[in-house]
Amino acid sequence: MSEVRVGVIGAGWWGCEAHLPALREHPHARISAVQTLDRKKANQIAADFGAVHACTTCEELLAINELDAVIVSSTPNVHFAQAKAALQRGLHVLIEKPMTFTADEAAELVSIAKQRELHFLISAPWHYTAHGTSARGLVQSGALGQVKMISVLMTNFTQGFYRGLPWNQLFAGSEAFENAAPPYQAPGQSSYSDAAVAGGGQVYCQVSHVAAYLGFLTGRQPAEVFARFDNAGTDVDVHDILNIKLDDGTLVAVASTGATMLTDRNFEVRLYGSQGMLFMELWKGKMEAHDSQGNVKRLPNLAEAEIYPMSAPTNNLVDVVRGDAPNGSPAELGLSAMRMIEAACRSAATGANVICE
Repeated sequence: MSEVRVGVIGAGWWGCEAHLPALREHPHARISAVQTLDRKKANQIAADFGAVHACTTCEELLAINELDAVIVSSTPNVHFAQAKAALQRGLHVLIEKPMTFTADEAAELVSIAKQRELHFLISAPWHYTAHGTSARGLVQSGALGQVKMISVLMTNFTQGFYRGLPWNQLFAGSEAFENAAPPYQAPGQSSYSDAAVAGGGQVYCQVSHVAAYLGFLTGRQPAEVFARFDNAGTDVDVHDILNIKLDDGTLVAVASTGATMLTDRNFEVRLYGSQGMLFMELWKGKMEAHDSQGNVKRLPNLAEAEIYPMSAPTNNLVDVVRGDAPNGSPAELGLSAMRMIEAACRSAATGANVICE
């Protein structure tokens, strides 16, 4: 296949920030179509990014014959229906996180993709870093022995999204990459603040990264979840605590907030095995491994551009469809994440420990 013809469903903030620029730069990708609800905006996006077709509905885009794959980067409330329609149309799919609203929806999508032998990816840039690949190799090879406990601290500057603030008030004076320049297109103010659109707050928006990364590192599934949320005066969760047991007995503690101060954010992963320890700080590009003999291996820090490679999922989609690379972030990781998220939401709502189904 000389080029992969891709349509982008939901050419909003992240679609225009990450996916369309990556497709435009990929030597073997062609942007066949873009979709957003407003016709004038769709035409402008198509012109700016070199798309052949401008569409205002998912159905209009999927009716285009010359498509090999689609990227679903719309709001979470329509992920399931749009991805299902694309898979049933016989197209390869990259879907943004959170994958769906429920685990059953995610499982149905994975099943359709398998039945039709289609490539199906969850968009998770952390899965594509050199540190992530090294860490997964250490864990799944048994180099650290039996994994017994994992702790994760994941914070980000997302509270303004959950409050529905306009773009110019989201990040104030922080030096976060999102604040480096005005975006091509700002996110809708209800895209993250309305649970009917977003599914929830921090647990859907950011813990979805953590949940998928736990599956990526360990290859395990969540078995039990006990969670508590604090909405911090908003309509969605902002501060989240999750205690998890994986299906091999590994104990996991996750603390996550979207209300960190604008001076610093964390994605700290500490993994304790019977023969070694692994310490990572994903936002800072740091990683070190400790063995039982007292030896410490510190990997070189990642360059700034390598810390959060937001083009990597899109590039991987194109390469996978061409047969040039393996799927670096299978949708099964999104399904695992949805099992954890759904259980956490049920636990927070009922006050009970929840067994994952």
